Amino acid sequence: METNNDNNSSPSQSQQLEDEDLLSTLTDDILLSILGRVGLRIAASTCVLSTRWRHLPWLLPELSIDVKEFLSGPCRDPAEENDMDQAMTSLTKATKSFLTKPRKGSSISRLRLQLYLINTSLREVGPLVGGAVNNGLLKDLDLTVLDEIDPLDHSDDDMRQRAQDIDTFFRAYPSVLHCLTKLSLQNASFDKLDLHHVLFDCCRQLKYLSLCCCHTGTYSVFKIDAPNSQLCDLETERCNFERIELVCLPKLEKLRCTTWVSRHVPVTLGFVPSLGELELSCGKTYDRRPFKLSELLHGTTSIHTLTLDFQGENIWLQPEMEELRAAFNNLKELNVCGIFVEFDILWTTAFLVAAPSIEKLHIRVWHHVCDMDFRGVCFSDRRTPQWEMRFDGSENRLLKELEICGFRAMEQQFTFIRSVLERSPNFQRIILRGDDLCDECDTLDASLFPLKFPEHDEEEMVVKRIRDGIFSPEIIFDEDWSLSI
Repeated sequence: METNNDNNSSPSQSQQLEDEDLLSTLTDDILLSILGRVGLRIAASTCVLSTRWRHLPWLLPELSIDVKEFLSGPCRDPAEENDMDQAMTSLTKATKSFLTKPRKGSSISRLRLQLYLINTSLREVGPLVGGAVNNGLLKDLDLTVLDEIDPLDHSDDDMRQRAQDIDTFFRAYPSVLHCLTKLSLQNASFDKLDLHHVLFDCCRQLKYLSLCCCHTGTYSVFKIDAPNSQLCDLETERCNFERIELVCLPKLEKLRCTTWVSRHVPVTLGFVPSLGELELSCGKTYDRRPFKLSELLHGTTSIHTLTLDFQGENIWLQPEMEELRAAFNNLKELNVCGIFVEFDILWTTAFLVAAPSIEKLHIRVWHHVCDMDFRGVCFSDRRTPQWEMRFDGSENRLLKELEICGFRAMEQQFTFIRSVLERSPNFQRIILRGDDLCDECDTLDASLFPLKFPEHDEEEMVVKRIRDGIFSPEIIFDEDWSLSI
């Protein structure tokens, strides 16, 4: 007896075909939304599914072309030169496909492009991007120039050459600068080039700038005076600036300064009327002198969110309280992170005295088992901060929430919590979280370094110690950070 294969497909195959047909009945807008959530390689591969999908990847309003997607796997970390060359060749082909193929009248609202600084490929990518800008196809460019080499393995000449290659690329294709809204650079020394001119005179649409391990000459002052700049987000990390002087950046809203080399105040703030979020993060080195936060914040009154991260080392701030009142007048959220586990944290209440409008206080205690295993030998001079506090009877009537990460049932933490409650008559909630362990911590034997987060049967004792028969805040325990609060 003959079997009709067309009529005897398996139920699973039939269901699959039915699901595909249903998916194809969706509108272009919905399908484009789905494709926009996957990587470019997956999105491009859907064009072979059916004629219905064939044109869709070239209608995506936003493209993300990341060179790391084209690294052949398994690939070493960091990637080797040959792997990077091959990945850039594939990226160039993908860029050409998406920027030269007709798009039926649609344009690319944003292109996110991450690439390696390989000149042979850049000489092809540059004209493609520049041409897309010139013909109106591309409106917004987010460019990241990656580097797989550790900055400590770069010589000064290597860093200068990288900066020269970046400058040459921008000079060869100036239209790229015209639509550049986000730029991230790594491992480049611009001591013989005019970085300020490129970033603030040529990149007139630039809104986000990230500089990692970059400088304009070791221990130089990087002065930014750009009254017409659109920059609203600036991030520097491990840059060899003695100081960053923000003379004029009227639209700057966020500033993050991480791991500076300056022995004094790492940044000074001039005319930055829109600055609302400030993050300072650094571990103390032996030759760094504590500075006054009020000196750094002088003249600013618009900051609403402040993050200070000491990375488990000594506090690099000089004691002060009254001097911070002007800068803290509109502060709503304060995050004090990286406080070494053995340090007293009562000194942080000095910030509360200076911040009458604060609504949320976040404290993160530093207790990394990897730190205790090998780093303590090199950083054995950690000293608990000695801040003399003179309270004036003021209250924080708007403070409603305290979060402590790395909580443990230590007397110094109970004392601190009660001090916060005493000056906050409208307080509502305390969130107690466990330690935030890193990947290095996970590789070590944690049993040698007990975390000491309260066990379930100890929670009642902790609640009693905090409330002390006087206070009544809601207390939430979240050891493994599983709660979204």
